[in-house]
Formats: sequence, structure tokens, C-alpha cells
Amino acid sequence: MRDLGLLLAQGFVGAFLAVLFLQSGLDKVFDWKGNKAYVTGYLEKTPFRVLSGFLFFVITVLEVLAGVFSAAGTLATLLLRETGLGLVGAFLAASSIVSLFLGQRLAKDYASAAAMVPYFLTTVLALVLLGGGVH
Repeated sequence: MRDLGLLLAQGFVGAFLAVLFLQSGLDKVFDWKGNKAYVTGYLEKTPFRVLSGFLFFVITVLEVLAGVFSAAGTLATLLLRETGLGLVGAFLAASSIVSLFLGQRLAKDYASAAAMVPYFLTTVLALVLLGGGVH
């Protein structure tokens, strides 16, 4: 019973990341053309403009994998008390958020970049909870 709070925190943070990244990644997959056009226009005045199509593909893959690993990790954490898959999901989520944050900053979309901070902090919390804490 003593570890129940930690187990629930690990499960909920994994579920949060699974929902966040599966929705975002699958939205990009199912509306590839519209999302790709948006990203291309968004990055038009940045050094990444020539790579926007490739970067869109990379961020889509990162988001889908973050969501899948987070979902599988949530199940593994709650059913098996094994956090490795969730930790991989959180790592991929953090990588995705930092990538998006960089693009937003270069595009000088400071409001959107600032809106990413709570997601990033939640992801850092997931890394700590799923990785065994701070020593």
C-alpha cells in the first residue's frame, strides 16, 4: 500500500503522455497534407525551411512512438510494475517537445513556445517517476 501513490503517479503520467502524443501524432498521420502545409508555412522564415518536410516526418514519427511507448508503458507499469517502456515513451516525448520548442522559438512564436512549458515539465516529471527518482 505504501507504494500505491507512486504506482498511480507513474500510471497517470504515462497515460497523460499516451493521450497527448497519440492524439497529436495520429492527427498528423490522418491529416498529413493539411498538417504538412501548416508546418511548411510555419517554418518558412526559419533556417529549417528547406528541411520542413523531413522535419515534419521526424516529429510525426517521434510523437506516434512516444504515444505508443507511453501507452504500453502505462499498462506495463500498472500490471507488471515495470517502467522501462514508459521511460522510453517519456524520453521520446521529451525529445519531441524540445524539437517543437526549437521550431517555435526560431519561428518567433513565443506564445506557443511558452505554452509548451507545462507539457515539458510534465514530461520531466515522467522521466523522474519512471526512471527511479532523483538520487
